[in-house]
Amino acid sequence: MPSMYLEMIRIRFLMMLAYRVNYYSGIIIYSINIGAYYFLWDAIYSGQGSMGGLTPSQMTTYVAISWMARAFYFNNIDREMALEIKDGKVAIEMIRPYNYLAVKMMQALGEGIFRLLFFSVPGMLIVALFFPLTFPSSPETWGWYSVSLALSFLINTEINLITGVLTFFLLNNEGLMRAKRVVVDLFSGLILPISFYPGWAQSILHFLPFQAISYLPGMIFAGAMGNEQIGGAILIQLIWVVVLLLPLYLMWIKAKNALVVQGG
Repeated sequence: MPSMYLEMIRIRFLMMLAYRVNYYSGIIIYSINIGAYYFLWDAIYSGQGSMGGLTPSQMTTYVAISWMARAFYFNNIDREMALEIKDGKVAIEMIRPYNYLAVKMMQALGEGIFRLLFFSVPGMLIVALFFPLTFPSSPETWGWYSVSLALSFLINTEINLITGVLTFFLLNNEGLMRAKRVVVDLFSGLILPISFYPGWAQSILHFLPFQAISYLPGMIFAGAMGNEQIGGAILIQLIWVVVLLLPLYLMWIKAKNALVVQGG
């Protein structure tokens, strides 16, 4: 059975490889986006030594790594699930000898590995040629960041799976999926680091899983966290990985018992 799920990763990776040229243009678009944020934050800092716990150099690195990391953890699994539910394909998937949600997770992982190798890594190297990025000098920091990035992928994918499963009950959740994407980008710290939010907003966001997607990994990579803070950040991510499994499991059980197939 594990070999079956590994095969799902390989198949999705090969599918993405067939269209890899599309991602070369994506690197350029992301680089332009990072450049726009760089000049914006450079103007905001205006020579100040530190803001929101980040120096100008750390902010530049934070912005670049956050956007390139997004290429890894981002996926459209929720939209794929919604389409399969509407088309009735999910009924066939659910009687096959594997766990439907696990398959979607593996497909997302295959896509993520492709994006990491052909988008994030080369994109980061290209961006480093034009903007003053500071890469971690400690192998330990690289190790912690790798763990944090993997956990951010799991958390984001679990949120996508939950959104996809909601299609069983809402039948058409296009609006919810659009809203979810905006909320994740905004509240994860991708667009604005959480340390820049007002105190009351930070207090609320600390009780939500979004900070564990972009903000915490970005702060680790930028060198804005000490060892104790890194340990706390990883713990928060691990907690959310486990916590999000509960609603996903309960919703999946209920969805299987109340399946209404649209279309065929």
